[in-house]
Amino acid sequence: MGSIRSRSGKLFFDFRYRGVRCREQTKLSNNPVNRKRATTILERIEAEILVGTFDYATYFPNSNSTDRFRHIDAVKPASPSSIPSFRDFADTWFAENEPRWKYSYRITLRTSLDKHILPVFGEDRLDEVAKSAVLAFRANLAKIPRKDGSLGLSASRINHVLVPLRSIMNEAAERYEFSSPFKNIKPLKVSRTDVDPFTLAEVRQLIDHVRPDYKNYLIVRFFTGMRTGEVHVPSGNM
Repeated sequence: MGSIRSRSGKLFFDFRYRGVRCREQTKLSNNPVNRKRATTILERIEAEILVGTFDYATYFPNSNSTDRFRHIDAVKPASPSSIPSFRDFADTWFAENEPRWKYSYRITLRTSLDKHILPVFGEDRLDEVAKSAVLAFRANLAKIPRKDGSLGLSASRINHVLVPLRSIMNEAAERYEFSSPFKNIKPLKVSRTDVDPFTLAEVRQLIDHVRPDYKNYLIVRFFTGMRTGEVHVPSGNM
């Protein structure tokens, strides 16, 4: 969503069009009346962008960006038939981003995709994934039985499952120019966990009495601060 901002006492438009951030200066002084006027114009611009009738030159005829967008606008936008399925785009998104992720994080995302997300959204066309479907999916995650017999994934786990779904849909919305279903959907609130760590004496007692082949493992866990995913990563992926 765009905004009205101020630079050197003058208002300017800050919005996105065709995946490009646009900032257009005005001669309007920064005061409540002009802000309201500019906001009305911005709302009209964004409405026209949404329905595909926006003409950059109509609003900003003297802008350096006008010629650039005139060329871009001449290119026919993606038709519904050219928008891929969620599964196909998810594979593209994963391959594009995989090099920047740690091994443990790649496994976490892949698990969320394969176990939870793809079975629900995999065959849907990207622009057909509705906000209501995302909210229903999140609600259903809260009903999945846990191993201990309790009902529902934790708020923290649900938020982690939604990370790849949110990233995929936001990226697809920008590339194929449709509204992301994640607009105004915020992560669930997570309660703070009370931490009750072992005392140093308890740590020493555990290390002294553990099976010999586990001693080095416990020493690493207790005194390096490494997380489970980091300690357990296979040596070939280090």
